Amino acid sequence: MDILCLGEPMIEFNQSAPGGAYLQGFGGDTSNAAVAAARQGAAAGYVGATGADVFGDLFHDLWAREGVDDAGVLRMAQAPTGIYFVTHGPEGHVFSYRRSGSAASLMRPDDLPFELLRETRVLHVSAISQAISESACDTVFAAIEEVREAGGLISYDTNLRLALWPLPRARAVVEATAAMADILLPGLDDARLLTGLETAEEIAAHYHALGAKRVALTLGAEGVHYSGPEGRERIASHKVEAVDATGAGDAFDGAFLAEFLRSGDGLAAAHHANAAAALAVCGYGAVAPLPHRADVLAFLAKQERRGA
Repeated sequence: MDILCLGEPMIEFNQSAPGGAYLQGFGGDTSNAAVAAARQGAAAGYVGATGADVFGDLFHDLWAREGVDDAGVLRMAQAPTGIYFVTHGPEGHVFSYRRSGSAASLMRPDDLPFELLRETRVLHVSAISQAISESACDTVFAAIEEVREAGGLISYDTNLRLALWPLPRARAVVEATAAMADILLPGLDDARLLTGLETAEEIAAHYHALGAKRVALTLGAEGVHYSGPEGRERIASHKVEAVDATGAGDAFDGAFLAEFLRSGDGLAAAHHANAAAALAVCGYGAVAPLPHRADVLAFLAKQERRGA
């Protein structure tokens, strides 16, 4: 396995337009990243839990279609698959969650597929997976420990949801996890809250000081700030007709990891993932617009021709 993603899969109901009907889709940041990585050609798998319900069935069907290995996913008869709703208005997209007591929130370290974890090249985890419950947080740390001991890499998205936990606890957990990360994938707004720092350069330096080897800090419409052994660079965003930014960060994460494993070059991976994220905002939903690798390469070639 190239990449194992651990976390909470969630069924999405995304409003097609302000005041419009809701379209059923798929979400959960690490599940989105697994699909994004698979569409980029990586051998991706998922670790988590779904309910033994129709929504859980939909996820297992999705992973089968996308080529994401679900051998590490539990089915829980006593708990539901989480769901959320996305509405759109003048200030962008708004999320409403129904995840309390979800199957993924009940995961414990003993539930982990340790054999799969020992064999993966990269484990990708998210702060959201740590925030949904104390047992889920313990599970994330146990998975990280297993993968590190086996010589695998750790990828961490500091995705911050203050509705799930207070900022002081989030800061403590994120700092501890970032110190174990080989690849850190924060967003600028979250990182400012978590670190108290303002600039991309300051934030990257802070996480490097903790121990993170590569930091790809997404800046929204301003692009990406990458810092790692390959150097530092501010990568400009691509101009596209954006309609829904729901899964842009997850598209970036999955594309970055897939391209990094292919090339070993974090800076090149950041350029590739920046383009993948741009394409991901051109459609509604977190999963449906995730681009395939051929789409990203064609887009980059087109952008290069325009620049020439």
